[in-house]
Amino acid sequence: MSQHTTPDKRFLSPRFWPARIGIGLLWLLNRLPWRWQIRLGRVLGHLLFYLSPRRRHVTEVNIRLCFPELSDAEQAKLVRSVFANNGIGLFETAMAWWTPREKLKGHFTLKGQEHLDAALAKGKGVILLGAHFSTLDLGGLLFSDFYPVDAMYRRHNNPLLERIITRCRQRCFELVIERSEIRKVLKALRNNHIVWYAPDQDFGSHQSVYAPFFGVPAATITATTRMVNLNNSPILMLAQHRLPDDSGYELELFPVIEPFPTGDEEADAARVNAEIERAIRKDPAQYMWVHRRFKTHPQGKNYLYRRQP
Repeated sequence: MSQHTTPDKRFLSPRFWPARIGIGLLWLLNRLPWRWQIRLGRVLGHLLFYLSPRRRHVTEVNIRLCFPELSDAEQAKLVRSVFANNGIGLFETAMAWWTPREKLKGHFTLKGQEHLDAALAKGKGVILLGAHFSTLDLGGLLFSDFYPVDAMYRRHNNPLLERIITRCRQRCFELVIERSEIRKVLKALRNNHIVWYAPDQDFGSHQSVYAPFFGVPAATITATTRMVNLNNSPILMLAQHRLPDDSGYELELFPVIEPFPTGDEEADAARVNAEIERAIRKDPAQYMWVHRRFKTHPQGKNYLYRRQP
């Protein structure tokens, strides 16, 4: 654990003890066989279903909004599966941070490399669209076995977790770039790097437009258009999923989004959301529906998540 900790005395404060204990426990559990970790993750997810009523409510609202074609029973089943996959995702994050790469060999495939190769051949760098799948960090590690990749991220509020997460992610990515560091992004693109970027969360109404996401108007940041314009870089989607039998993982690259940008920020946002939706539909239960994707609303923040009296 020494390579992931810091001698900074402030992290010895009791307020950081829960984070230190949690990370230490996760590190220990990562020593278990892979199949055991998957099973324990599924059990943890089922426990969180009962122990996290607020997150359960958010997930239920998201599933009801995004999958109206499902019956009540099918929606309820999907909600439970979302929690199971998020529990597994915690162990998969630990795999990304600490499991030796050789132990993962032979357990993953990548489809659609021709799309990325053609995009890189233009010499303008590539914006690689991602999304908040339960396999978020592990997908980055697996993808880096095929291509070097830089990643944009949002800084964690807990400084200890921020330090640990950033150091661990440096194992997966060439550069870990905080989302406000636009100059670093531009430099990476000018050097023909692949920059992974996930615009699928609700960052509020500032610099956002409403665009459909599973048919629901969602506040969607317009920064994607500006990023592409930085270096006229091609943009394409990376999907990632655990296989149904838990035997491994499949990564898939989609074709370059063209034309993009269109000159219409709302049209651009809708196109990006459509690509993300397409990736999610490969296995909806492996997406982080526990987040409030629709918290920004014309009738007030969290309008869609308010409990009915």
